[in-house]
Amino acid sequence: MTDRQLGISPFGVAADGSPVQRVTIGRDGLCVSVLTWGAVLQGVWLEGAERNLTLGSDRLSDYEGAMRYHGSLIGPVVNRFTDARAPLGGRVLRFDANQDNRHCLHSGSAGTHLKVWRLAEATEDSLRLELDLPDGQGGFPGNRRVTAAYQVDGASLHLRVHVTTDQPTLVNFANHSYWNLDGTPTWAGHRLWVDAPYFLPTTPDFTPTGEMRPVEEGGMDFRKTRRIDPATNAFDTCFCLSDEPAPLREVLRLNGQSGIGMVVSTTEPGIQVYDGRNAFRPGKRAYEGLAIEAQGWPDAPNHAGFPSILLEPGGEYRQHTVWRFTRG
Repeated sequence: MTDRQLGISPFGVAADGSPVQRVTIGRDGLCVSVLTWGAVLQGVWLEGAERNLTLGSDRLSDYEGAMRYHGSLIGPVVNRFTDARAPLGGRVLRFDANQDNRHCLHSGSAGTHLKVWRLAEATEDSLRLELDLPDGQGGFPGNRRVTAAYQVDGASLHLRVHVTTDQPTLVNFANHSYWNLDGTPTWAGHRLWVDAPYFLPTTPDFTPTGEMRPVEEGGMDFRKTRRIDPATNAFDTCFCLSDEPAPLREVLRLNGQSGIGMVVSTTEPGIQVYDGRNAFRPGKRAYEGLAIEAQGWPDAPNHAGFPSILLEPGGEYRQHTVWRFTRG
C-alpha cells in the first residue's frame, strides 16, 4: 500500500523550536499520516492506489510557507470575516486583516494551522491531538480547548473536532485538504456531486454577499454528477447543505478518471469547494487539487439568517466529518 511505517516519527523542528511529529495510522487497506503541525492530513494511501490521494509534502518548511493551508485543520474560524470584524454580544471583535489588508482569512496569525498541537493519544488506527487557545489571541475571546481525533475504519477516515470555551466566542473549523484522485497535473476530468440546493454568492473579494442563491441560477447545480475542469468551472464556493448542523449524512462525491472515488459525509451545514487557483506546491502548477472543506457558512456573524457559529461557556462545538474511499 505504501512505504510509510505505522507509528510516530519526527518531522522536523518548527521555526519557534518546537519539535513536530508525523503519526501514521491505518488498517484494512487505508493508511493516513497526520502531522502535529497544524493537525495536517499529510498523506492518504488506499490499497491498490500507490499514490498519495491528497496533496502533501515531506518538508515542514513547505507547510510553514506556501503550503500553510494544505491539509490543515483551520480554526478557530475558517474562511473569511468581511472587513476583519464580527459582532458578538453587543461589541465588535476585530481580527487580523491578512487578506488584501482588509478582510480576515482563516483567522489570520491566530490560525490553528500555524500551531504545533499536542499528541494526546495514538493507537494503530486512531490518534488524538489537543490545542489550547488563549483568551484574546487574534481578537478571539475565551480560553478554548480544542481536540481533533482522526480514526481509520475500513476504507473510511473519520475526523471529530471538539471545542469548549470559558467565554462566548466564535468557532468554525474545517479540514482544508486538497484532493487529486488521479495523480495528474490538475483535477481536470474529475466528476463532482454535491447535495446542496443553494450556494453563497460572493463579492470580488470572495466574501459572502449575504444572499443565498439556488444552485440552478449560478451554474452550481451538482445534484446530478458532472464532469469538472478548471477551464470551465471556477470554485471558491460555499454550498449550503442545511441551515444548521445535522446528523452525519453523505453530502459530496468526487470521482477520478482512474476509478478512485471519495465520498464525504459531515454534520456541518456547509461545504466549501475551492479550485486551487492560487495554491501551489513547490514545482507544481495551479489547480493541482480541489479543496473540499466541511464547515459552517462563512462570515456568519455578519449576515442575519446564516447559521450561528457562537459557542457559549458550558456548550460544546462538535464536528464529525468522514471521507470514504472507493476503487473501481
